[in-house]
Amino acid sequence: MHWYLDVLKKYAVFSGRARRQEYWMFALISTVISIALTIIDNVAGTSPILGAVYSLVVLLPGIGVSIRRLHDTDRSGWWLLISLVPFVGVIILIVFLASEGKSHENSHGPNPKLVPAH
Repeated sequence: MHWYLDVLKKYAVFSGRARRQEYWMFALISTVISIALTIIDNVAGTSPILGAVYSLVVLLPGIGVSIRRLHDTDRSGWWLLISLVPFVGVIILIVFLASEGKSHENSHGPNPKLVPAH
């Protein structure tokens, strides 16, 4: 759970690097919360207001951790825009996000595996 909270603490931080585990744990927990909120909305018989509010709350942290993840693979955050290309762009982005980060320091900072957590 600390991976999720760490991303939220870095609400709009777009610099630095993020480990694969940080990115994918945030994505997993965020997906579980979204599913739970959708179920609550359906059971309550309301419009999907809870899911919409949650999506807005995690929008910037999600973009931030995605950009930091791309930085870890020594790519620019602008690569995130490739997801706008239907199907192929999303596949390419998933491959980039799932790739192992560079083990050495790059232009975006030191290897996050070697830096102690705050």
